[in-house]
Amino acid sequence: MSKLLDRLPPHAIEAEMGVLGSMLLEPQAIGDVVLVLRSGADFFKPAHGAIYDAIVELYDKNSSIDIVQLNQVLQDRDVLESVGGTNYLIELANAVPTAAHATHYARIVREKAMIRELIHATGEILATAYEHSDDARSVLEDAEQRIFRIAQQSEQSEIESLHDLIKATMETLEANEGKQLIGVPTGFSELDEITTGLQKGEMIILAARPSMGKTALALNLTENVAMRGYGVGFFSLEMGRQQLVQRMLAARSGIDSQRLRRNMLQPDDFRALMAACDELLDAPIFIDDTPGLSLMQLRAKARRMAQKHSLGMIVIDYLQLMTSGRRAESRQMEVSEISRGVKAMARELNVPVICLSQLNRAAEQREGHRPRMSDLRESGSIEQDADVVSMLHREEYYHQNDEEWNEEMERYAMQGETYKDMRGVAELIIAKQRNGPTGTVKLTWIEASTAFKDYTSARPPAGIDHSSGYHNAPSPSQSHQPSRDGGPAPFNPGKGSGPVSDFRDGGGPDPDEENNLPD
Repeated sequence: MSKLLDRLPPHAIEAEMGVLGSMLLEPQAIGDVVLVLRSGADFFKPAHGAIYDAIVELYDKNSSIDIVQLNQVLQDRDVLESVGGTNYLIELANAVPTAAHATHYARIVREKAMIRELIHATGEILATAYEHSDDARSVLEDAEQRIFRIAQQSEQSEIESLHDLIKATMETLEANEGKQLIGVPTGFSELDEITTGLQKGEMIILAARPSMGKTALALNLTENVAMRGYGVGFFSLEMGRQQLVQRMLAARSGIDSQRLRRNMLQPDDFRALMAACDELLDAPIFIDDTPGLSLMQLRAKARRMAQKHSLGMIVIDYLQLMTSGRRAESRQMEVSEISRGVKAMARELNVPVICLSQLNRAAEQREGHRPRMSDLRESGSIEQDADVVSMLHREEYYHQNDEEWNEEMERYAMQGETYKDMRGVAELIIAKQRNGPTGTVKLTWIEASTAFKDYTSARPPAGIDHSSGYHNAPSPSQSHQPSRDGGPAPFNPGKGSGPVSDFRDGGGPDPDEENNLPD
């Protein structure tokens, strides 16, 4: 290993000379080169790096670029003699007959620079591993960060003409002609109508106060999307994977989640549970329940998951439980960095990313309790970064012990004005949609099994019917168990011997409240 590290790092002196010669020969080539090379640090030979930086300085000032001007800049920087003097500048100008290959030379220089950075990072990782051999996780995270930074520097978007973009857009429109949905279907008809499906590369915020049901809705969306053949990666920072699985089984089977949690199932419940297991066994859902994920860890895990399982959607539950992985001046700045990182991940992986978020308690002090975008906790950048901001609201939650309100709702039902009856009704407020309309989507909330379905003015039944995609099926023939290694686990609820005993409905506390009821 030491012999490898002692070798001369990869470089291409001829390509470096070719780049500089092209820039001196044809100043118009400079604009192409600076899109490839970051700075003089990309050059192996320090003299070449100094000359490159001086040429770019002249280019930035819109000055004429020739040997005389360059000679003066290098002299002002007191590096003219160290780079080889005027004679070497003349040699560089004569190094190439034409500037036609300037970009090609620049790419070679950049490739060699990246390899050198990788070698340097590898050496630092090696040293860190020896110094902190008792903390493998921290060494691994540090290694991922170093490698990811190098990989990020290589990612560049090419400039496209309007002509090419219009052609590509028309091809997409023709391919989607006649389709009502051009994105990933959510399984909720009214939501699909307003969004035309969840769009690739978009960051979608699903925000709510505690106990509104945002985790339940996220799980319903996960199941609906997966049952339509799309792979879903679910990152749960709050609840364990078995708790999530039990919630999905309760929603799918229509079983009262309290009976399931307390192991008080009747024979009919077990039959419904086994049918739900059979339906979900092969659903392409992959769960990672690592608590306290950093942004770097999330992106690394999501990349691996996407490469292995061909994801159609990612869910993060929830944003405020993440860390940026580095020291920030304030929590607001940290959440802003996380939000930007999640948005970048959505674009990179080209999948919709549903990111759950907490709302502050301002809505509870407001008449009507309806949430607003300004209620998003800890960072205004969330609403700026998000392509879609949706907020879940259930007015019934605020009137659970309000006899007068419940009597009023009952009168509406008796008078046939069922649309005014807000019992068992949830509203998903689409407060922002970058590429579509805003509005409110009504959903039916089935509290017993913690499930949502398409809105109907009739009072919700105890279970879930086929219209929402939940139905019974034959008993499972195989037994599967979720993995226990702490990584992403494929969704295999398994037959087992009944529900696990440690099932609980939710996780961490709401920072605003001492007695928080989890989603």
